[in-house]
Amino acid sequence: MDPGCTCESCELRELFIQNLDDEHAEIVCTSKIEKEFRQGEVIIKEGTLIQEFTYLKSGLVKLFRSDQSGREQIITIARPMDYVSLLSVFSDQHYNYSVSALEDSVTCNLKMDEIRTLASENGKLALNLLKKMSEIADTIILESLEIRKKHLRGRVAYLLIYFSRTIFYSEEFDLPLTRKEMADYVGMTTENVIRTLSEFRRDGILKIYGKTIHIANMDSLQSIADFG
Repeated sequence: MDPGCTCESCELRELFIQNLDDEHAEIVCTSKIEKEFRQGEVIIKEGTLIQEFTYLKSGLVKLFRSDQSGREQIITIARPMDYVSLLSVFSDQHYNYSVSALEDSVTCNLKMDEIRTLASENGKLALNLLKKMSEIADTIILESLEIRKKHLRGRVAYLLIYFSRTIFYSEEFDLPLTRKEMADYVGMTTENVIRTLSEFRRDGILKIYGKTIHIANMDSLQSIADFG
């Protein structure tokens, strides 16, 4: 196998390379293509034909559907190491959701026909794909249930803590979602989200500088997220 095909710091190695013989691993290594997307650019469009298996190498993206009125329904936020196409690639011929870049992002793409062939010929790879799909589905379901059981303040607090601890690993970060996107994600109105953020700032829980959020009192925010 080509020694230059390392897929360093990449789950493609764990999911594919370690489960394939050298010949098939070489197919993965030589056929993968990296694509760059600017903030706001569409990576996958709902309804388009599935031709690639897409993995997020760097950046941050949102998975969403649009209803008949054009309003977005955000499914989840995907981070580096996430497989942003796994929710549809084996269940349909067309994508059931869209993906767009919340910040400049890079994807690693493999031809879907080749992935289907490899999965049909390699049981261990197929099982690992199923496991990864189940993990993604479980995460989306549990996050949705966790958000929906909270009141407005608890939902906004939960989302801010998610970005702080899971995405940016910092109590100060640039919020990647607009206020409208936040509202779509937590299932509330934009006005309610804006009012809640203002209340958090007034109470000394947050400091807000444009898109920059500084969590000044994490204990209070966590308490609102837990019991709000």
